[in-house]
Amino acid sequence: MEDLLFFIGLIGNVISVLVFGSPIPTFWRIIKNGSTEDFDPLPYVTAFLGASLWAYYGILKPNGLLVTTVNGVGVVLEALYISLYTYFAPPPLKVKACILVAVLDIGFIGVAIGLTRLALKGDMRLMVIGVICSSLSVLMYGSPLAVMKMVVRTKSVEYMPFFLSFFLTINGGIWTLYALLDSDFFLGISNGIGFILGTIQLILYIIYMNPKVPKHLNIAVEEDSQLHQRPLIFPNIDAHKSTDDEEQGTSSNE
Repeated sequence: MEDLLFFIGLIGNVISVLVFGSPIPTFWRIIKNGSTEDFDPLPYVTAFLGASLWAYYGILKPNGLLVTTVNGVGVVLEALYISLYTYFAPPPLKVKACILVAVLDIGFIGVAIGLTRLALKGDMRLMVIGVICSSLSVLMYGSPLAVMKMVVRTKSVEYMPFFLSFFLTINGGIWTLYALLDSDFFLGISNGIGFILGTIQLILYIIYMNPKVPKHLNIAVEEDSQLHQRPLIFPNIDAHKSTDDEEQGTSSNE
């Protein structure tokens, strides 16, 4: 059983790293253009938040090496994305990014780790961090729900990239299986919900893959995509969905 658990966790690591790397084309474009344009820093900031807390959870968890490694890679990549974003962002977005980093990535993470280290011990510390991680993940599921609502309303999958939805679904399924075999409630909850939502997205993609957005809805759809595409994480995974969708929205405007 331990060998099977390690093998499944290893597959999950590979898929998760691929998902963590999904914004690379976006940042290649930012570097070439010398500007972040209208991309929002929130997805990267919250992805760093989620990856950091899940990495800490993996450190506390017995035999949690695979959870730590994949989220450790996520922390490094998200830190790189945030650094590049801050460097190329215009002043207003630069200020916004710095404030978000200070509040969420420094303040919230510092308080969560500090309090659990000082006030809690053993299983209680692990449980509290698990509850925090799972709660954040569940709260961030507003993004895929908003995407699915938009797909149904417009009868178009223009703002729901297939391959990202596919890999997020596979990722959620792999880590849900890992959680079941490892009897890990917290990993199971966050990834189980992600797997279900990802499956629904794929079904919607099959249903609406051919129709196009009616012309009179183009402006409304683009505005909705800017307002509602927000990140979802584990391991901080759907954090990039909003950015990818926004990039498609920007490309369509061009």
